[in-house]
Amino acid sequence: MKKIILYHGTPNKIVTPTFGLGNDKHDYGRGFYLTEDIQLAKEWAVCRPNDKNGWVHKYELDASELKILDFEKYDTLAWLAELMKHRDAADSKRYRMLSQKFIAKYGLDTTEYDVIKGWRANASYFYIAREFVRDNVDIDILEKLLFLGGLGIQYCIKSELAFSKLYEIEDLLLVDYNEFNERYNERDAEARNNMRDLINSDENKVTKVFSTLF
Repeated sequence: MKKIILYHGTPNKIVTPTFGLGNDKHDYGRGFYLTEDIQLAKEWAVCRPNDKNGWVHKYELDASELKILDFEKYDTLAWLAELMKHRDAADSKRYRMLSQKFIAKYGLDTTEYDVIKGWRANASYFYIAREFVRDNVDIDILEKLLFLGGLGIQYCIKSELAFSKLYEIEDLLLVDYNEFNERYNERDAEARNNMRDLINSDENKVTKVFSTLF
């Protein structure tokens, strides 16, 4: 039996994971998001600029009967296509037209999966997506750009079966806003600076770019 310990960082002391709830505009659409990294969960609990302490809820997921889609096992383009299904990396007619073609070519059918695992597109990761659709990033440096962001990996609980296999462990943790919001902002600022440097370097050939991939 495969059991995974996961953490959910949130401003809320009381959380009830519920099938069918969530935001369609999140990275992998509607669902309940967690991570195996408790330190990242602490940062995500207080990543909003509201000066309020947060909470980390601990869960056990019985994954023995679940179908898990792991984007780390696929090409980076598949992950970007999934983001484009749910989040707008640009607001233009050009992007709307090209993103649909990109999704059709590189996207995966995620409907049969119970759980989706992959990078969390916080501010620094979404910076990559925006620069990519503007034709400013060569696909040869995409994976390296992701590693510069610190690899914030998350799990999205999608199906009713997966929700029935998720159990909260009574180990609620209070997160200090000042300490962990600062860590979150420092991580994001460092990632953006490193990404900018790589994008502006000679390593970025800017030949195999978004609009050339169809």
